Amino acid sequence: MITTPLLTLFLILPSLALGGHNDRMDVRHIRQRNHARAAAVQESESHMLRREFNEAVEHKMARKLSNAEFAKRKVDGGQCRPRNATSPTTLTRSISASATASSSVTSTVISSASITVTSDAASSTSTQDQVTTESSTSTSTSTQDQATSTSSAESTAATGQTLYSSGGSSGHTPNGNKAGVSAGDSLAWLSGKLGWWYDWSATPSGSCGNAVAVPMIWGGGTADGDDAARLAAFKALSYAPEYIIGFEEPDCAAGSGSAGLDVNTAISIWNEYVVPKGEAGSILVGPSMCKQAAESGWLGPFMAGVTRKPDIMNIHVNKNSAAGINADIDHYYNTYGLPIWVTEFACVDDSTGFVPCTDQSEIDSFIHTAVDIFESDSRIAGYAYSNGYGLGDVWPMVSNGQLTASGQTYLSALSKYH
Repeated sequence: MITTPLLTLFLILPSLALGGHNDRMDVRHIRQRNHARAAAVQESESHMLRREFNEAVEHKMARKLSNAEFAKRKVDGGQCRPRNATSPTTLTRSISASATASSSVTSTVISSASITVTSDAASSTSTQDQVTTESSTSTSTSTQDQATSTSSAESTAATGQTLYSSGGSSGHTPNGNKAGVSAGDSLAWLSGKLGWWYDWSATPSGSCGNAVAVPMIWGGGTADGDDAARLAAFKALSYAPEYIIGFEEPDCAAGSGSAGLDVNTAISIWNEYVVPKGEAGSILVGPSMCKQAAESGWLGPFMAGVTRKPDIMNIHVNKNSAAGINADIDHYYNTYGLPIWVTEFACVDDSTGFVPCTDQSEIDSFIHTAVDIFESDSRIAGYAYSNGYGLGDVWPMVSNGQLTASGQTYLSALSKYH
């Protein structure tokens, strides 16, 4: 009875020992399998990460090579430097930091600082484009500033601020200032505003700062005593004045401020006494016509008959509107092609006769209109307010030794420019 259990136990013990060993082996195998699986997963994930990164690079390169638009830089890929193309590895640019403008509104760039930009070959084109863009922007800004400046100057006409004249023909505008006046009684109030003046005589008397006093050969000496004295004084001039004004309205009959001179006599006097002054250096201003744009039959033959033609056309403008002023200017410039001096202008209704303006507001408006036209028209090299005969009681600049309302308006109109 005892032998049998011992034998059974002896047989069972080896199996139990082997089973425990197998269990420990199984645990090790499981652990090994788990490590292997983890390693495999890690390798797989690492491989996937590398693939995703590589695919991103390839994708970018493919898009670059296909000239696709780059989303971040917002530039055309076609503008990039092609692969293997040569370009300098260093790009140096000097960028101006300041600029000035000349009086003819021509921009002069003065370098006051430089910026050196160094980049690799791949970015040099982009830097060049950037510099070009900045330069274009600077030019555009300069143009806008210029346009703004011009617009501002024009808009100051009603504010009393200084405007700028268009300028006359070179050498034809005394002191570079077109503004003038006839007669010398208003000079005391106009100092610093005028470039020139005259008083119908060969020897103007008076002074107005540095304004040029211009001698005149008024007529042929036969209209009246004043005419004879003026011609004698002109013949006696021993020098060549800077400017000489020609005959006063010779196309109308003598009297009421006109010389009344026939063409042949005028040609003879001009050639004998005026031409030598022109040869000696005087700038010659031609005769004025009392009929304004309606002149015919006098000035043409005179221009053809003299041995030295005038350098400047002389016109009188007796009108009451801008249209009338421009009609006179257009006629003389289109017909004779010379720069113009308006040696007399006044507010007159000449539609049916010669009727001077008497309404002060109409006169004031006309004065500002006329001065603005003369200053802005490059064909006009000079203009003068008329203080001649037959212009009524409201137009003259001076009355009883005082500057009149019309005179004050002319001074105000000039002050916008001078």
